[in-house]
Amino acid sequence: MILIKVLINQPCIKLFFVTSHAVDSKRKVEIFSAGCALCHEVIDAVRIEVGSSSQIIVRDMMDARVLARAEQLGIRSVPAVVIDGKLASCCTAKGVDIQALKNELGKAP
Repeated sequence: MILIKVLINQPCIKLFFVTSHAVDSKRKVEIFSAGCALCHEVIDAVRIEVGSSSQIIVRDMMDARVLARAEQLGIRSVPAVVIDGKLASCCTAKGVDIQALKNELGKAP
């Protein structure tokens, strides 16, 4: 969200852009999911762990654009979690280590 503040000085108008820090400080957590029970378990764990402190986006692997993004990020299996554009270390091997995920999500942004 960007707030625009307008100050009028004669003879011109000056625009100042002020970024809302509350929005910028939120981490972006993406969960790549195939919709299976394990994926839902990971989605629930992320939601419980981060609450409203992070932006959570669930990505459906049935979407070709999501699949292409997953390939760019090096995702080889789902569920997978990406924090601020980087594949979480708990998801680099086969499967998700839920405790490692909770530890990683608990770190300050």
